[in-house]
Amino acid sequence: MSVKKIEIANLADIDRAASEFIQYISQSEAQSNIFAFFGNMGAGKTTFITALCRALGVEDTVNSPTFTIVNEYRAAKGFPIYHFDFYRINRLQEAYEIGLEEYFSGDGLCFVEWPEKIEELLPEDIIKVSISASESGSRSVLIEF
Repeated sequence: MSVKKIEIANLADIDRAASEFIQYISQSEAQSNIFAFFGNMGAGKTTFITALCRALGVEDTVNSPTFTIVNEYRAAKGFPIYHFDFYRINRLQEAYEIGLEEYFSGDGLCFVEWPEKIEELLPEDIIKVSISASESGSRSVLIEF
């Protein structure tokens, strides 16, 4: 198992942290394109995913797909990035209905918020990303695979 912790001192530090994250993943032996973002409400999952997309050259506006469940972006290198938010789903069938298996088996990156809502549908080889906030406002990003 590989584990890395990235500290984010404040919002001004988030782009550096996103670049460090991407560099770490690209140099690692991670085999998955699925990133499951765990964290409490307000921990900064969407904000960090936005920074990751910016670092990957996404020019579109990145926002949480809370009501649409999935947003699609295009990285500067042309590959798709799928941003999921499963907070509002009530049944696993809703995940199947959007074609989740096709997204997961495709060539794009999948950034999944609230993966605990669909945990039984996630492949075993996901990259687990846990984000936690401290009282000072800093964040810790723990990457495990």
